[in-house]
Amino acid sequence: MDALTLTTAYEIIRQPLGEILPQVSAALAPLVPHVDAAELSTHCAHSPFKTLGGTELMTAAELTPLLADGVPGAPWQGRATIGGREREVVAVTSHATRRGAVLVLVREDGTAPADAAALTTAQALWDLVTGHFERFATEAVPGALARSRAAADTRARVIAELTASHAAALSGVLGVLRSRALDDTTARTTATDLAASALIEMRAEQRRDRALAEEPAEDAFERLAGELRPMLRHSKVRLDLGAPDSARSLAADVAHSARAIVRSLLLIVLEQESVHRVHVGWQLTEHELRASVRDDGAGALAPCDLGAGTIRDRLDVLGGRLDMDAVPGWGTTITAVIPLATPEAPVEAAHPLTGLGEREVEVLRHLALGHRNRRIAEELHISESTVKFHVANILNKLGVGSRGEAAALFHAAA
Repeated sequence: MDALTLTTAYEIIRQPLGEILPQVSAALAPLVPHVDAAELSTHCAHSPFKTLGGTELMTAAELTPLLADGVPGAPWQGRATIGGREREVVAVTSHATRRGAVLVLVREDGTAPADAAALTTAQALWDLVTGHFERFATEAVPGALARSRAAADTRARVIAELTASHAAALSGVLGVLRSRALDDTTARTTATDLAASALIEMRAEQRRDRALAEEPAEDAFERLAGELRPMLRHSKVRLDLGAPDSARSLAADVAHSARAIVRSLLLIVLEQESVHRVHVGWQLTEHELRASVRDDGAGALAPCDLGAGTIRDRLDVLGGRLDMDAVPGWGTTITAVIPLATPEAPVEAAHPLTGLGEREVEVLRHLALGHRNRRIAEELHISESTVKFHVANILNKLGVGSRGEAAALFHAAA
């Protein structure tokens, strides 16, 4: 691989996550000419589907079969339904993330197939990018996790509002069309079928969206078990696992954080010389996930032994807490309690960035880089007056009086 290719890859992965797709598209354009690009990345709880370019009406549902049928390491090119009609595409699938990700390049009709060398480069670049995605999702620092939770909350709220609105409208249409006061039987039957189909599709779309942004609790725990077993492979300590007895799903950021917290707690517990057995279990209640690590040691661990670093920082962002029950001579039980809902105002007070909208976070990131309003407007493709509006809101929400103070808060949370 030449120096130019490595430099290009470096420039791509150093971009903010929301700006990586345009960079990937630009890098691949000379090798695989295309008019649009989209990605479906299951690592991302708040925005798994992203698109670039001018293809109208492209949906995540159209990319889902390409992700499901894709073979990692073997890019596919052919015709697929994109934007409601058949288009020439190249689909590049990667399993660098645990649940997969697909990059779709939409091409002009009649374009000659891409050659093998171009497809190999596309695959290598997409594997690199998705591996970068997975690291961010798995090892998210508190600042990034806070922004993800804020965006996920906004997205979930919008989906819920749209679903309720559309369901109410379509249910009303069905009620009218089924009325006996209407005598045009054929028209009523046809319209009823169309409206019923629309309701079914809307609910299916909601299920597909949840499948991308969430992870079944049993699958999430099984992934954790696979990560823990190697840690004790050459140890005399016995590991017992208690999987959650629930068919519920967890938001991706909750599942990632719970696994990271349990791994850190297990390392602390294993530092005790008197431990011979450790039990790791997850329990799901209606409102929270309880991830516990229990040992049979001397019961001498104290809260200060858990430190005040990443474990507590992650829990603070998620609105969770850490409980400890140490019984001398019988062992210690440490439980991380993580709410399943997005944290409310108290957590936002500890982490001010959680009070910002997704666009405000983007503007704040530019402020932190020292960019002026004109540069920000050009980068985000909005007007300067809109930038001024966002800056005023940011200063107000963060409770600061200057752009410099806002930038300092961003750097502190990053």
